[in-house]
Amino acid sequence: MQCQKCGWEQGDEQVECARCGVIFAKLVKASRPGSIARPRPLVQDSAWFRLAGDWLLTTEESVNPFHFAGRVLVFFVLVLWGWRFMTTPLDTNYTGESFLHLVNLPFHEAGHLLFMPFGRFMTILGGSLGQILMPLVCLGTFLLKTRDPFGGSVALWWTAENFMDVAPYINDARAMDLLLLGGFTGKEVDAHDWNNLLTMLGWLQYDHGLAKLSYGIGTVSMLLALAWGAILLHRQYRLATRVLPRPP
Repeated sequence: MQCQKCGWEQGDEQVECARCGVIFAKLVKASRPGSIARPRPLVQDSAWFRLAGDWLLTTEESVNPFHFAGRVLVFFVLVLWGWRFMTTPLDTNYTGESFLHLVNLPFHEAGHLLFMPFGRFMTILGGSLGQILMPLVCLGTFLLKTRDPFGGSVALWWTAENFMDVAPYINDARAMDLLLLGGFTGKEVDAHDWNNLLTMLGWLQYDHGLAKLSYGIGTVSMLLALAWGAILLHRQYRLATRVLPRPP
């Protein structure tokens, strides 16, 4: 029998729904003759919710203990490193001086070349876009091709870090004190991306606000990535420690 209120399937001998607690006799009495009571779809029963769970929270049927230990180690590194990123003030340029800045730099420069056919504005913006799009491509690959949600959570963490990495560059749009790739500051050469971008838009006075917005997006995204990774590791731990029934 299926509950007419919540749609939960259960035995015919039930007097009240085991899920929502409605009494079937009252539900039938309240129904008008000839009308069909349709179950109200719950959020967790919706197709979109199930699809998101399938793509974002899927775990292996059997957990390799070495793979699991490696993921736990990576997760704790990301937690400690992420905590440093999130709690260090934007003005210190900690992200620009970190090791990951050197990893992001080639994708930044490649972004300039990639967006060059779309005009000067997009060529300049392409540097920051390139370093943010690269981890997003990795995120899509982990989810759509390899079906590795934990790898996707790491890619999201990297995306968040790139938003934080761009923030000091935006914050420096007016001051132009940061050293650029050639060893010069924006005051010495016309090569400061965000000074040029915000000047073209007439938004130069908003550089600090936009920098804080970028850093805030990175902070929120990093927290989401860590929460996502923690949920996946918890599910994998429960699966790894599950006690299988003994054969008769």
